[in-house]
Amino acid sequence: MIKYTSTVTQIGPLVEEFTNAGILVFFGEDAPPELVEFSIIHDGRELKKDLVSGDVVFIDDHEFRVLAIGEVANSNFRNLGHLIIKFNGKEKVELPGDVCVESKPIPPIKVGTILKITGD
Repeated sequence: MIKYTSTVTQIGPLVEEFTNAGILVFFGEDAPPELVEFSIIHDGRELKKDLVSGDVVFIDDHEFRVLAIGEVANSNFRNLGHLIIKFNGKEKVELPGDVCVESKPIPPIKVGTILKITGD
């Protein structure tokens, strides 16, 4: 089942610094200007079902298994389009808004990149 899909519409100037640290920060198109600096802005609207461990995040054709989800990650994603993906391979989150996925290289993010999340 496809739980979520969106297209990247804008990339903040500080995104590369976060990417180099193994983190992607997504925000919906209503993000405040001060957050756009370090965010990947996307046009997604509806989270059809909460994210759970075992789901798969696709960034274009690159896939990453979800290992852990913070207690506020789903509500942030549903209400704000705000998603923090940490490519750290951890099975416990550090912060309540984190989503931890497999530790693999992050593919290039550009305007037009597709974010898709699938699961049961």
